[in-house]
Amino acid sequence: MKQLFLLSKTFVALAILFFISPTEGHAHSLLKQGDTGAEVEELQKQLIQLDYLDTDATGYYGPQTDQAVRNFQNDFGLVVDGLAGVATHSLLEEVHKLAKIVYGEARGESFEGQVAVAGVVLNRVESDEFPQTLAGVIYQRNAFTAVHDGQYELTPDATAYQAVREAYKGTDPSQGALYYFNPDIATSEWIQTRTVEHRIGSHVFAN
Repeated sequence: MKQLFLLSKTFVALAILFFISPTEGHAHSLLKQGDTGAEVEELQKQLIQLDYLDTDATGYYGPQTDQAVRNFQNDFGLVVDGLAGVATHSLLEEVHKLAKIVYGEARGESFEGQVAVAGVVLNRVESDEFPQTLAGVIYQRNAFTAVHDGQYELTPDATAYQAVREAYKGTDPSQGALYYFNPDIATSEWIQTRTVEHRIGSHVFAN
């Protein structure tokens, strides 16, 4: 499954109880059942976005939050212990980054099309032709229009998060593609030379 590429990046820090989030710029604590506070509320909001938690973000880490964390860990190949530690926080951050790309690049596309875009990003991480981290792929120069024009900073909607969740679980409508583009507006001559495999909505997917 595609999520496995992240595990080697996060497990090296499993003994650390605090880490600095590369996107949020603040430390995260090890959270567990019985904890309360703003960090728990933020965790709950992330779980709600991914449809793992169907209650309000109360700031109390009760049994429902514990089970939501366990379900997330199970689906994403983490140790299932109900503890929101380094690996869980880190992977939630990666999901958020990818949701921002999906929303910025494909929010007008069908759900299948959004999953396909997420799939392309994960395919690049696994490919020797691209950086080996999600952040490296996303911020690679001229890789994504949304990063260049600022749409990456928009707040993803629930559909974008669901598309990312589906892609991490192994669904890939792009069929292993490393590129996608809108042939009606693409101006790069180089991208037009890629071998087109199929089309979903406005995007064609190519290698």
